Amino acid sequence: MSAAGSISPNTESFSLSDQEFEAIAQFAHKNFGLAMAASKKPLVSSRLARKLRQRNITKFKDYLASLDGPNADQERSGLLSLLTTNVTHFFREPHHFETLRNDVLPPLIEQARRGGRVRLWSAGCSNGQEPYSIAMTVLDICPEAAQLDFKILGTDIDPVVVQHAQTAKYPEDELAQIDTKYSKLVPKRDPDGRFPESLRKLITFGVLNLIEPFPFRGRFDAIFCRNVAIYFDNPTQQKVWSAFQQALNPGGYLFIGHSERMSGPAAQQLKTAGITTYVNSSAGRKT
Repeated sequence: MSAAGSISPNTESFSLSDQEFEAIAQFAHKNFGLAMAASKKPLVSSRLARKLRQRNITKFKDYLASLDGPNADQERSGLLSLLTTNVTHFFREPHHFETLRNDVLPPLIEQARRGGRVRLWSAGCSNGQEPYSIAMTVLDICPEAAQLDFKILGTDIDPVVVQHAQTAKYPEDELAQIDTKYSKLVPKRDPDGRFPESLRKLITFGVLNLIEPFPFRGRFDAIFCRNVAIYFDNPTQQKVWSAFQQALNPGGYLFIGHSERMSGPAAQQLKTAGITTYVNSSAGRKT
């Protein structure tokens, strides 16, 4: 059996010591905002063992050093993928998209048709299903949206999933999840296999860490951030909720995950408007 914190190329045995798990947990919290309880140690140990075998790394300290080495961005992205789970699909939590379609979009579309600015944000966009679902909803009721000042931003901390989202390519079994009323917007057999330009033109993708200050000047009319805050501890959640509230226009909507709850100072301004749906009640000038 290999010693704790090391792995032999000739054995499947690997054990993450308490000290090493704590080092990973502290790194993840500092850099990604992730909160990792001690109960996560067996899962992290198992996933990390596979990664070390693939990399032929025999000592945990060498792996930890690589997170600040020449290929730090790539290594950190790999660790983030290891510690989190990117499970999503088109039109996940349909009630949010019904609210988007029936309550949020109609006045915004009229605003855009009058020459106004409209901005929607998918924060934690994963492989892109969420922002494309938003775009389909928009185009179904406003086919000319791409010709208006109407934009959707999709961001995620993981550059690997952002790159996947930018390809706009999805397998048939994922496309089958799309409701028939939207499927006309998604040709199944494009020559390049990508979503049509009408969808892609609406969305801009980028890498963004939600625990860092947002780099935006203008505010958003709606923000989707679902099943992201579940990875944060309560102080970090409250910090993110407050940042979202400040990034929303007055009357703007915030959609969060079904297992997430609003808390902290932001709860004074973000009022319930449906299941895990909130409206920014603060007064102020729209931007």
